[in-house]
Amino acid sequence: MNTPQVVVVMGVSGTGKSTVGEQLAAELGVPYAEADDFHPPANIAKMSAGTPLDDDDRRPWLDAIGRWAHDHSAGGGVVSCSALKRAYRDRLRAAAPGIFFLHLAGGREQIAERLEARKGHFFKLGLLDSQLATLEPLQPDENGIAVDITPNPEAIAELAVAALRRAEVRQ
Repeated sequence: MNTPQVVVVMGVSGTGKSTVGEQLAAELGVPYAEADDFHPPANIAKMSAGTPLDDDDRRPWLDAIGRWAHDHSAGGGVVSCSALKRAYRDRLRAAAPGIFFLHLAGGREQIAERLEARKGHFFKLGLLDSQLATLEPLQPDENGIAVDITPNPEAIAELAVAALRRAEVRQ
């Protein structure tokens, strides 16, 4: 399968973006990038203190992810990124048209359990509600799909590969 576009694995923290992203990149044979690695130290400090990021905090982070996506658009790639708002996804699309969004979706209780079990990450459970309030699900005119986080990461990656194949047929 040819995947010229970059796949953004999106959703609130704790949905498995990194795990699914790595699995999907391996299946597609493309590079993977972790969105957390694009955060400036000030953003990490803010979230570590339990303070949600605002749009001003996110702009340079989104621009850095957009540059990565643009640089990988010819050969494909997978990057995790919350991409919670349509405006954030539009910003990423402006940098790399053709991006495909894989929205990992789940219920608050399920996500909270995952966050509580996660060790050594700067994101705190108290920030989950702000992310859920900010989340704007994919719209019908956006290139992507929403997938429930209940299955294992391999099954989710398989669903994403199938969706990418369908997207290629439509192009």
